[in-house]
Amino acid sequence: MARSVLNAPQFQTEAQAFEYVETRLWPNGPVCPHCGEADRVGRLNGKTTRLGLCKCYACKKHFTVRVGTIFESSHLPLHLWLQVIHLFCTSKKGISTRQIQRMLECSMKTAWFLGHRIREAMASNDLGPLGGAGVSVEVDETYITKSPKTRRQPGERTSTQILSLIERGGKQRSVFLDHRTIRNALHEHLDKESRLLTDGHTAYVKFMPLGQHESVDHSKREYVRGDVHVNTLEGFFSVFKRGLIGVYQHMDKKHLQRYLAEFDFRQNTREKLGINDTMRADIALQGVVGKRLTYQTARV
Repeated sequence: MARSVLNAPQFQTEAQAFEYVETRLWPNGPVCPHCGEADRVGRLNGKTTRLGLCKCYACKKHFTVRVGTIFESSHLPLHLWLQVIHLFCTSKKGISTRQIQRMLECSMKTAWFLGHRIREAMASNDLGPLGGAGVSVEVDETYITKSPKTRRQPGERTSTQILSLIERGGKQRSVFLDHRTIRNALHEHLDKESRLLTDGHTAYVKFMPLGQHESVDHSKREYVRGDVHVNTLEGFFSVFKRGLIGVYQHMDKKHLQRYLAEFDFRQNTREKLGINDTMRADIALQGVVGKRLTYQTARV
């Protein structure tokens, strides 16, 4: 018998939502976000006390599980936050601001800030170089243009270029170059001990030591040679551009890196790696901590 996943208890009531989030963010009990105290913390259960309120007897401050996360300073009920996080994690090509607005019956401003806070939670905190000794890393680049298919037309000039790197069978990272060169981005994001797999773009030539770089020549209709190809990233770019064209329709350069983080997150927690929708949403929930300052002026 079919049953909507949004019928789960944490999506229905505030009490269940608080319990669900606390279980995942405080597995060993409440932790004060102000001073880090975990022992001298008590729950306040008065009749007029708001849901989930705790007090730290070390710094004398009050807090809930929302403090210190993207949920802080938000007027939106927590169970609605969890609904939208789940939809972000299950929608392969994203979910639009207008769709969130219609679903929650809220203002467009609320839906817009809600989406960007969730993308911020999805952004990886691991910014170290990808790859390493014995690790093969695919690297490819693409352009975002005004074309209906986001393909750069002959003679068209654009600075909106994206570079993506993915470890074979591992994590991926996408970078909006924003006037940086491909080689500069590679110096920052690629471990020089890696085995580099690319197409025939001249930017990759002689970047790695001899024997650590292999490429396929698309101009000669060579797309796969043994295990050398960039098909994984070609597929990722296809999904990203379908999301841009069909769902978001426009991504301002100022926010492009956040949209890339959203698509990278779903790629890094894909089902092929043994991660289902519920697990993916729980992983996203772990990322909500410490991201509140990015949108500290947003009131949603």
